[in-house]
Amino acid sequence: MNRVVVTGIGALTPVGNSAAEYLENIKKGVNGIDVISRFDVSESKYKFAGEVKNADMAAVIDKASLRKMDRFTQYAVYAATEAMNDSGISGKVDPYRFGVIFGSGIGGFETFATEHETLLNKGARRVSPLFIPKMIYNIAAGNLAITFGAKGTNMALSTACATGATAVGEAYRAIRHGYADAMICGGSEAAIHPLSLAGFGQCKALSTAETKDTASLPFDKRRRGFVMGEGAAVLILEEYEHAVNRGAEIYAEIVGYGSTNDAYHITSPDPSAESTAAAVREAMRDIEIPDASKIYINAHGTGTHLNDLTETQTFKNVFKEDAYKLHISSTKSMTGHMLGAAGAIEAITAIDTLRTGIVPPTINLLEKDEECDLDYTPNTAVETPIELALSTNLGFGGHNACLAFKAVK
Repeated sequence: MNRVVVTGIGALTPVGNSAAEYLENIKKGVNGIDVISRFDVSESKYKFAGEVKNADMAAVIDKASLRKMDRFTQYAVYAATEAMNDSGISGKVDPYRFGVIFGSGIGGFETFATEHETLLNKGARRVSPLFIPKMIYNIAAGNLAITFGAKGTNMALSTACATGATAVGEAYRAIRHGYADAMICGGSEAAIHPLSLAGFGQCKALSTAETKDTASLPFDKRRRGFVMGEGAAVLILEEYEHAVNRGAEIYAEIVGYGSTNDAYHITSPDPSAESTAAAVREAMRDIEIPDASKIYINAHGTGTHLNDLTETQTFKNVFKEDAYKLHISSTKSMTGHMLGAAGAIEAITAIDTLRTGIVPPTINLLEKDEECDLDYTPNTAVETPIELALSTNLGFGGHNACLAFKAVK
C-alpha cells in the first residue's frame, strides 16, 4: 500500500478568502456569520448565514469562463487554484495519473432556482442554454480537470454534509491502492438562497437566532439549529515517494479513512452512535493511537440537538473514559455549515492543528449542554501538542466519514 500525503491546500470561506487567512481567523475565534446580504431577509425567520465576502473571482477565472459557471463551480476553481499553486505540482505529474474527486452537497442550486423562475415568468425559450452545464452536479469536478489538465480518474460524489470528507477519503484510497499519483479533492457549496432557507427551515433544521453571536451554537444548550455557510476547500493529495522525489512541502500524512452509514433515518443520526463510532474506529484501525490528551477532533458540530448528542456519544463509544481527555472543537461556530465543503475545510483545520498545536475554539459556547460533557474548547484557542488529528462528518441519508492525519515521519 502507498503512503499518502497532503502537499497543497486552498480555501474560500466566510472567515477568509485563502487557506492562510481562514486558519488565522479561526484560531482567533472570528465569527464569519452575519445577516444575509445577497437577498432581503427582513421578513424571514432565518436571517443569518456564513457568506463568502469580497472574493475576486475575476482575478482567478477569466470572464468568459465565469459566465459559464454557477457560483459553486467558481468557488471550486478559486480554491483549487490556490491549492495547486501551493503544491507546485503543475507539470510534475503524469496527467493520466492525476485525477479529481470532488463533490457538493447540492450543486448548482442558484442556477437551478434562477432558470426555473425564468421558465415560469418568461417561458421555455428564455431559459439559458448554459442552464444544464452550469447546474449539473459533476461540473465542478469537470472544470477542475479542464483547468488543471488532470486526465486521470474524475468523479463527482455526494454524501450530503459528509461530502468533502468523503471526497478526500476516496482520493486517499485511489492513491493508496495505486490508481493515481496525485489527486485534487474536496468540496464546494453555494446554496444560500431563499428556496434553500425555506427547505431547510421546513425541516426544522435552521437556526432562528436574532443575533449573529447566538446563531451557530454547537454543544451549547441554547442552540436552535444550524446556520448555512458556503465556500470551497481543496486538498492536493500525493503519493509519498512522488512528493519526496519532487521536493514538495508536505503538510501531513493521511493515515486513515472511515466511511459508514447509519441505515437508520433520512435526516436524523442514529442516537446509539454505533455507525459513527465504526467510521472513527476504521479511520484509526492501522495506526498507533497516542494518549487521548494528544488527539484533536474537529467535530461535525452543527449546533443541532441530535447531531451534538450523537457526536458526543460517538467519542465516548470509541474512547470510553479517555474521551474526557480529547481536544474537540466545532469550527462551524464561526463558518456556519458549509454543507458539501464542510468536510474538506475541516480536514484542513485538523491538519493545521496537528502542525501548529493550536486547537481552534468553539466560539460562543457559554451554556454547556449537560449531555455534551466533553472538552469542546470553549471560546478560546488552546495550545497543546497534538499527535493525531481527526475530522468527523455526518450527512443526511445516514452518511458518516472520518479522516485521520499524522505528521510525516
